[in-house]
Amino acid sequence: MKPTRQVAVLIETSREYGRGLLRGVIAFNRKNPSWSIYFQQQDLGQPIPDWLKTWEGDGILARVTNITMARQLIKTGLPLIDLRGATRELGLPTFGIDNQSVATTAFSHLASRGLRNFAFVGEPSGRHVYDDLRQQAFVDLVAASGSKCHVYSGRSRRSTADWGKRQDALANWLSKLPQPIGVMCCHDDRGHQVLDACRRAELQVPDQVAVIAVDNDEFLCQLAIPPLTSVDVDAERIGYEAARLLDAVMRGDATFNKSLMFDSIGVVERQSTDIVACDDKEVAKALRFIRDNACNQLTVLDVEQHVAISRTVLNRRFKQVVGRTPKQEIVRLQLERGKRLLSTSNGTVESIAHQSGFNEAWYFIKVFRDHVGVTPGAYRRGKTNWAF
Repeated sequence: MKPTRQVAVLIETSREYGRGLLRGVIAFNRKNPSWSIYFQQQDLGQPIPDWLKTWEGDGILARVTNITMARQLIKTGLPLIDLRGATRELGLPTFGIDNQSVATTAFSHLASRGLRNFAFVGEPSGRHVYDDLRQQAFVDLVAASGSKCHVYSGRSRRSTADWGKRQDALANWLSKLPQPIGVMCCHDDRGHQVLDACRRAELQVPDQVAVIAVDNDEFLCQLAIPPLTSVDVDAERIGYEAARLLDAVMRGDATFNKSLMFDSIGVVERQSTDIVACDDKEVAKALRFIRDNACNQLTVLDVEQHVAISRTVLNRRFKQVVGRTPKQEIVRLQLERGKRLLSTSNGTVESIAHQSGFNEAWYFIKVFRDHVGVTPGAYRRGKTNWAF
């Protein structure tokens, strides 16, 4: 099929998020091979290529990093989708991840471990708008839970020459926090740094400090010691939908004049949050048993038998610690698995129901609708198809 549209793709290849976006663009173009893509490997923040200034194309997908770049791209007059959101002061709509969803996912994961102390490690305020949004959302969630969030933003300069000193400062700060504590990091790079700082401070992860980050960069998460838990934002899905929207805009079938944001799709749990922080030994035992078996048709009777205490006592003590009954925690974990599978797989609703711990698809649909507000099918369509 002869290409009918010329599209410039200005997305970095140096980071996993950018590569995920590119995989999504590739998937769209393979399914709808109507684009001739103008692309060159680059780092985030590189100036726009000289050829773009006189290029006569049809549309642009870009990770816009600053006002200068934004103005140069707007000046082309071509349909443009910004996949970063760093220049909102110009009114340029953003296509990307909902940072409230990211913070909620991270906080829920840490709180479900029984943690009641929390901290956020980010970047200096004003450096990246999405980091600031994640921090504020997480701080608000912690406050709403009745706790205080400790915040570390680091130094304002990015020099790598004083890496050791910066890591020592972070280690010193971490060592003074109440324990056990759950730490959310603004992205995986920061998460890797926090785990390194914990080793410097001889803090045990996850028993003293449980760490979760964002982006699920497989390389960074596995490079960390111990392996880093991370929120999966599914950049490939975002890249695919951005390409689909740009294609519709170039055809004149859609407009892009307001930001479109995607929820995160869940947590990829690794060793850095493998903790049950609870002084009540029976509740801790029940919580870990539920976490390990929730999607294996687990019942409350199974939990009772595992911890050998009555349902009434278990419910009361479990709710005091976790904020939910054992049944509610089982259903929460089953629905989290279901939502993740609906967002990332092509499996049937019946198959996903069984993988999520439900014996019958009709019951999965009922419980899903009661808790999420929509049917599994509607949830899947909402995650993968935008009404342009």
